[in-house]
Amino acid sequence: MVGMKRRTAASVPLWLALSALPHTALAQAVDTATLEARMAELEAEMQQMRGLLQQYQQRDAKAAENTPAVAVATPPAQASTPILPGAIPGTRFTAGGFIKLDAMTTRTSDGAIADGSAGRLFYFPAATPVAADGNGKSASYTDVHAQFSRFWLGADTVTERGDTLKAYIEADMYGGGNNAFAGNEVITNTYALTLRQAYVSWNHWLAGQTWSNFQDVAALPDTVDFTGPSEGTIFNRQAQLRYTRGPWSFSLENPQTTVATYRGNGTRLNSGDDSVPDITARWAQRGAWGHVTVAAMVRSLRYDGRTDTGIAASLSGRVNVGSNDDLRYMVSGGQGIGRYLGFALGADSVLDAEGELHSQDGYGGFVAWRHAFSPKLRGNLVYSGAWLDNDAQWTGALVTERAQSWRVNLIYSPFPKLDLGAELSHAQRRLENGEAGDLNRLHTHVKYSF
Repeated sequence: MVGMKRRTAASVPLWLALSALPHTALAQAVDTATLEARMAELEAEMQQMRGLLQQYQQRDAKAAENTPAVAVATPPAQASTPILPGAIPGTRFTAGGFIKLDAMTTRTSDGAIADGSAGRLFYFPAATPVAADGNGKSASYTDVHAQFSRFWLGADTVTERGDTLKAYIEADMYGGGNNAFAGNEVITNTYALTLRQAYVSWNHWLAGQTWSNFQDVAALPDTVDFTGPSEGTIFNRQAQLRYTRGPWSFSLENPQTTVATYRGNGTRLNSGDDSVPDITARWAQRGAWGHVTVAAMVRSLRYDGRTDTGIAASLSGRVNVGSNDDLRYMVSGGQGIGRYLGFALGADSVLDAEGELHSQDGYGGFVAWRHAFSPKLRGNLVYSGAWLDNDAQWTGALVTERAQSWRVNLIYSPFPKLDLGAELSHAQRRLENGEAGDLNRLHTHVKYSF
């Protein structure tokens, strides 16, 4: 562009000069002095134009110097060390949990559940008060708490050899207080941290505390209450060593025998004499249709040198019915099933008049229908029951004979991970002597998972 401007500027006066020459055959006679004068004028004009061009170039250079450079974004520096330097390189950490507010109003037909006890926080079948017909006094009360809020931390690693390592720890605040101002509703409502699960797994092996291999967690209904159909549910977390291969899993779990004393008016004690772990086996099959689980357990019950054997089984699962419905179920029973069923609704064993130990029979189950009305609204209808085959001549007449409950709920999720739920439930408990009691409860919750 600069060269073109120069040529254009130089040709204009030259063309004007040439056009002024006479177009005659006598051009050779042009006055030499006149031509020289004209050429001098053109040279002066050229010098002037060069000066102007240099001024423009200097001005452009100065403007370029004053123009700020365009910032080029650079990627942030990568961390040179992992989150936990002591972890195996390549370990992937995960964390999560939920915040849960429970608010419930309860009416019991035959006396009040003790304030601060488990039955005031969630449905605990053995806590339902009972009395002889016509002798009970109804009571109503409201409880609000956030003790079941929960958090967990996981660490997963695949070694250079291809081994899979996993560690998991989980806790909530359902652990009572640890000082004079804690664990009550007077001032601070402070509650201690409670260990729920803590285990490590290596390929097919697991060691630590987690849900019993005898329990099918995936079959539990979608309820507002902590467990919902408690009396009919196998529910237990404890230390164990487990091996899983394909659909099969086997475990050795912490033994603990509960004993109903001879005619002890419902008195129960825990044995510290157990020496053989509880042995479980479970088979599970899963598919697009749902899942089914069959589990078995063998126990060596022991107290004060006396022993007996417990054998129990459980069938559970979920059946998907279309895209918006499913049925969940569990049926369990056997000898010595006591502390595994219904939050230890019955004892594992009982002492007879001679002090011999006998395993106790128990049976229970639930069925639950879940329906999704829309992507944000779902509901559940649940029935649960448990029946204990007590020998009243040994146990006495003040032990639970049966318990059952019905519940219906609606759970609305205005946003993902946020649940607003309301649940109506009705429960009954009956003793061997015929005393009985009812519980009616409206339970609501706000739960945000993260």
